[in-house]
Amino acid sequence: MSFTPAQWLALLPILLVSATIVVVMLAIAVKRDHWWNATFTVVGLNLALISCILLVSNGSQDVTPLLRVDGYSTFYMAMILATTLATATLSHAYLEGYAGNKEEMYLLLGLSSLGAIVLVCANHLAAFFIGLELMSIPLYAMVGYPLKNQRSLEAGLKYLVLSAGASAFLLFGMALMYSQVGSMSFAALGAYASSAAANPFLQVGAALFIVGVGFKLSLVPFHLWTPDVYEGAPAPVAAYLATASKTAVFAVLLRYFVEGGGYSQPTLLDTLAVIAIVSILVGNVLALMQANVKRMLAYSSVAQFGYCLVALIASGPLAVEAVGMFLLTYVVTTLGAFGVVTLTSSPMGEADADEYDDYRGLFWRRPYLASILTAMLLSLAGIPLTAGFIGKFYVIAAGVEQREWWLLAAVVVGSAIGLYYYLKLMITLFLVTPALRRFSAPLDWAQRAGGTMVLLLMLLMLLMGLFPQPFIDIVQIGSLGQPR
Repeated sequence: MSFTPAQWLALLPILLVSATIVVVMLAIAVKRDHWWNATFTVVGLNLALISCILLVSNGSQDVTPLLRVDGYSTFYMAMILATTLATATLSHAYLEGYAGNKEEMYLLLGLSSLGAIVLVCANHLAAFFIGLELMSIPLYAMVGYPLKNQRSLEAGLKYLVLSAGASAFLLFGMALMYSQVGSMSFAALGAYASSAAANPFLQVGAALFIVGVGFKLSLVPFHLWTPDVYEGAPAPVAAYLATASKTAVFAVLLRYFVEGGGYSQPTLLDTLAVIAIVSILVGNVLALMQANVKRMLAYSSVAQFGYCLVALIASGPLAVEAVGMFLLTYVVTTLGAFGVVTLTSSPMGEADADEYDDYRGLFWRRPYLASILTAMLLSLAGIPLTAGFIGKFYVIAAGVEQREWWLLAAVVVGSAIGLYYYLKLMITLFLVTPALRRFSAPLDWAQRAGGTMVLLLMLLMLLMGLFPQPFIDIVQIGSLGQPR
């Protein structure tokens, strides 16, 4: 098969990330050097991110029947590459204190990001599964990376076993859908679902597909792995798991629903509506009960993707734009929150700074870092003038447009509950009672790459909240390639 120049250009981000992986692998084989391997990774990711700009004028390109590179996939590729770049920068700060081999983290991170960008370009169930597994398998090792930390090893093993079960559901669901349609392309599935009568095998296959995807997105009742894995994973890995991996899965889920006939199956939509409501309520209520920052952020992510699911279910003209804007604000805010946890935990020791008591009085020790965490928590709560408010406003607007009142009621109630536990952590930052364990970021944290990244994330979050129009324009450009 011969590729046209336009198709080669469409593949450029994937090719550059693949080349980066090979360069990092060879660099590790030649000589282990933490700084050089991190630099190779960051340079390669930057080149891949820049190449996404070239794709804006390239139009929609089908690269084999498996991948479609259009404005929609380009937007999410750029988001994932930027998230991976931030994770690599935070990992460099985090791993400085690690006595073992540090370099493999960047190799695993590159492999996972390659799977994620393949995933968002998937136009076929085979490409979907290949991208999903390529993204997930390195994550198992990344979660358990500190080999001397039993909690990390337990988290990695738990994620591996449960994820294997979710993959089995996915494969069985795909097999059922293929048995009825005779094709695994999203377009063929959509055409069959819109033209044929209700097919129980197709509906069961779609339900099994949603079970597997629900696990990856930590939606209730498939969320049980989330708090333990977030708590046990190194802070930068938890940040990547909460942002890039879930964004990639949700992006391809939305494409499947638009192209694969999900909106023509009322039973499936009703099921997702129930999952969204339960995820919002259960995620927020369980977050109330936590005294661990990473577990609280884990349950918060359950609720956040419940909100995002509301925008997907709305299915109106605003749905694609609402999902894109919500995910963009969520990624920036969550990366910033986990970035503060990373810097406070660095240099890496036996445990991260993840208990609330570890942050008691942080404002009096590191006032600027505490202020950044406060801003990120306010954004997660959806307070006006923050990025989170814009994302949640879009979700509510999409729901109002389609008159999804029960879903909107769940969003309002969940937001009210969420405000309480975000404020609880914020108050802890300003208490003067001495901390039980005194974790503090290095005094020169702002002069390091990880500190600079966190500062940029905070500025970006505030800019999105105060002046969102440029970001809305970017999301709208990314929505043009997505069929309505």
